[in-house]
Amino acid sequence: MASTEYTSPEEFELCYRTLQSTFAGNRTKSIKWRKWQLKQLWWLLEQNLDRIVDALHTELNRHAFETLTMEVRGVKGDIVDMLEHIDEWSKGEKPDAGFLFGTLGKAWLRKEPLGVTLIIAAWNFPLYTLLSPMVAAIAAGNCVLLKPSELAPATQALLVDLVPKYLDQSAIRLVTGGPAEVGRILEFKFNHIFYTGGGKVGRIIATAAAKHLTPVVLELGGQAPVIVTQSADIELAAKRIAHAKLTNSGQVCLNGNHIFADPAVHDRLLARLAFWFDKFLESGHEQFATIINERHFDRIAGLLKSSAGVVVYGGDLDRDRKYIKPTIVRDIMTDDSLMSEELFAPIAPVIVADVDRAIRIVNSMPPPLGLYIFSKDQAEIDHILDHTSSGGVTINDLMIHAGVPHAPFGGVGESGYGSYHGKYGFDAFSHTRTVVAPPTWLEAVMSFRYAPFDMKKAKFAEIKSSLIGKPGETMEQQTVGKKVAMSTIMRHALLAVAVLAVADSATNGKLLFVHTMRDVVDKVWGRK
Repeated sequence: MASTEYTSPEEFELCYRTLQSTFAGNRTKSIKWRKWQLKQLWWLLEQNLDRIVDALHTELNRHAFETLTMEVRGVKGDIVDMLEHIDEWSKGEKPDAGFLFGTLGKAWLRKEPLGVTLIIAAWNFPLYTLLSPMVAAIAAGNCVLLKPSELAPATQALLVDLVPKYLDQSAIRLVTGGPAEVGRILEFKFNHIFYTGGGKVGRIIATAAAKHLTPVVLELGGQAPVIVTQSADIELAAKRIAHAKLTNSGQVCLNGNHIFADPAVHDRLLARLAFWFDKFLESGHEQFATIINERHFDRIAGLLKSSAGVVVYGGDLDRDRKYIKPTIVRDIMTDDSLMSEELFAPIAPVIVADVDRAIRIVNSMPPPLGLYIFSKDQAEIDHILDHTSSGGVTINDLMIHAGVPHAPFGGVGESGYGSYHGKYGFDAFSHTRTVVAPPTWLEAVMSFRYAPFDMKKAKFAEIKSSLIGKPGETMEQQTVGKKVAMSTIMRHALLAVAVLAVADSATNGKLLFVHTMRDVVDKVWGRK
């Protein structure tokens, strides 16, 4: 396969200026345009499925099933979701602005696109990590500069060919390059950057973005733990852990990195994990992906070789084919080489640990993108949730939380920040702009704020301590609820009386007061 030439600095600057000009012309703010581009992206996928499958097979020896279910279906689902909700999400909202700004005046929130956005994709899912964020960016009305991973050259070449044929080149451009090219790109000011990949590059991007105060979403990864408790369904746990470790040959940012097994179930878990690896491998090695390249293969092989643990299953390495047989390693300590970094490999290091020890080890490491709990005991599950932190959690399975419709997907701490999927993706690429139009006819009431200042008038804006409780009360004694609600009603009632005192003579005062009080009562007592 011929390699794709990287985008020259001159070509990149032309793309950048084109996108800036297009956004300034408001072309992408049209809902009709956004929907049309999303539909064109659908046809880019639908009409080129064979080419997409072939590219990912070239890249990772990945089976068509995984490509279609994990990459293509994911992007298509995002497109359908955005098309169904774009009218609703783009029209903004009316906030609960209170009596003055919500009833007498007018306040609303506008959803506005950020501008020219940069999306940098990862190599492990080179299609999804580029196009899924783009769906949200387009739906929100932005111009988009796409940067596919250079470590997935077949997918990159395919997208270089297809993107200009299907998508509006005045608003959506694709550039190529490696670290040097990305460094030059980051010198330019973008209105938003979305990056999926490793923490090392994530820090570089965050640093570059900070120079321009550019908002960033970082979808990183981390060493996601799997906690198997003594109450777990061991058969189910082994089956699902084995499946996850074989998915894309373990090269998934969400994948379980290492396993904590309670002493009571440790030996049985290892035996059943080996059983399920054997069972899945009966379908043949061609069913499963290989490691992306020799550099990553050598990294994984080095970690495995340096481990002080005992290999009880697998361990076969074939550098020519970039194939690593699923491997189980027992007797792992926290300072083992297999615990030193995110593995991104079909290797399962197993640590003997009860729930409390597992929690201590999890908390000694950076918060991961995912945390996985196998347990039948809800109290046990709640205990783990209450004492750990992670981007998301899946119980009695792995990675599923990333696919929950309309739920945010993202990291915390070193596993990233910001989130997307559904409305969270739309909001990530949007600015929520508050607009308020206070009533001009209330000038007599509002004039208390003008100089010369009169401290007697300051009492008009005072918020009484009685709204929150009594001084000196203990945490157990604190009171909330109806007392606060009644004080709120009285405060609004006094404001309504003040308004009536200065209302225009044409205003039907009694009617205004009745409507105002009914609105206040509904707002305070109608909410739970």
